[in-house]
Amino acid sequence: MVEKVPMTQNGFNQLHEELRWRQQEERPRIIEAIAEARAHGDLSENAEYHAAKEAQSHNEGRISELEDLTARAEVIDLSKMSGDKVKFGATVKLIDEDTDEEKVYQIVGDQEADVKAGRISVSSPIARAMIGKEVGDSIEVNAPGGSKAYEILALTWG
Repeated sequence: MVEKVPMTQNGFNQLHEELRWRQQEERPRIIEAIAEARAHGDLSENAEYHAAKEAQSHNEGRISELEDLTARAEVIDLSKMSGDKVKFGATVKLIDEDTDEEKVYQIVGDQEADVKAGRISVSSPIARAMIGKEVGDSIEVNAPGGSKAYEILALTWG
């Protein structure tokens, strides 16, 4: 059975655009670089050739990964999401119970997580602790830096 990969429409669009770029722009550029390096003669001591072949290997590996992810993508329409329990796609406002520092996170798919942009992976420890909770609930997260306690202040969708 094929395991679906949950993601937002925005995350799917980003993966699809990277796939398009790697196939239609990066692949031809690398092929051209290999051909140019080949023209320099002896391939055994040709650093440009080896670098271009390595770039080709990396690019083709990423293309395979992106094709797999987009094929297994389960795009979740956030505009249809609602409710009072935290789940995938929710934007959650938390307060650190020790420092009173407020944080806002949206729970997204693994591939689109970006903590600096406020998007955390659905499989991260803090997201797993929040899933199923409601506004007013306290959660405890076992993070690499130790245990942290948060209270859920607000929950929004879309």
